Amino acid sequence: MRPQPSPPWREALDLFESDLRRRGMADKTRRAYGVDLGQFALWCTTQDLEPVQVTPKTLRRYAALLSDRRNVAATVARKLAALRSFYGVLREHGLVSQNPADLMPAPKRPRHLPRVLRPDEMAALLDRIPATTPLELRDRALFELAYASGLRAEELVDLDMPSVDFDGEEVRVEGKGSKTRIVPTGEPALVAVARYLERGRPALAAGDGEPALFLSKSGRRLSTSDVRRRLRVWSRQAALQGGVSPHALRHSFATHLLEGGADLRAIQELLGHASISTTQIYTRVESARLKSAYARSHPRA
Repeated sequence: MRPQPSPPWREALDLFESDLRRRGMADKTRRAYGVDLGQFALWCTTQDLEPVQVTPKTLRRYAALLSDRRNVAATVARKLAALRSFYGVLREHGLVSQNPADLMPAPKRPRHLPRVLRPDEMAALLDRIPATTPLELRDRALFELAYASGLRAEELVDLDMPSVDFDGEEVRVEGKGSKTRIVPTGEPALVAVARYLERGRPALAAGDGEPALFLSKSGRRLSTSDVRRRLRVWSRQAALQGGVSPHALRHSFATHLLEGGADLRAIQELLGHASISTTQIYTRVESARLKSAYARSHPRA
């Protein structure tokens, strides 16, 4: 039999899982927390430690072990964040007096500027999709909408038929943590979606009442891997250098808004970021662009 965490750990993990469900945490996030915390609980069981016996020193030992196993800083930071949330719940329920993870600094993660396509590259990518067959009509609508409204891949595939409001020129999006936001969308995207609904989706629908806006060739809801795969196909067609991910379209959406004079707070709301600090990475993109332009153009650069 596979080793299992001790009964006190299983009880604490069940309590945390119930709390996440009550708060409406996304299934994907709950599963990720479950994996990270399950690994920690199993390690603690081998050390004869129950949840109430964990200290900051315990967490430092565990973080060192993760680093020794060549986990990248982002992975270690994610696991510590899961532990911080876990012990926060235990403290709320009066099972521990303090959160040991609060005293653990997160490891510094390398900050990479996101891939951003220039407006002419975006146009080349979208215009390369001919939009004649049902799958081409779907892909054109899919990526026009992704760029026009800055949607994540998960948000794109979660869209249902009523999600797009043509009269209001906006789309209703279910974001992270089941948070709903309304995002405006442009005319090219609305036209592409309308053509897909008229000539593409009926040919893909299996007739079983599937509510998803974007369908696979078998008539089912698209997956995020489908979105990434189709984007790779069209990126090669457009001869774009380097990998282009669905998130690159989202980064391009935000950066082009910033370059056009949009307020950072407005961009935060459009992207559905909980914190302005997440959105501020786009100011670094803009700063890098301005420095590059300065270096190219100024006689004394």
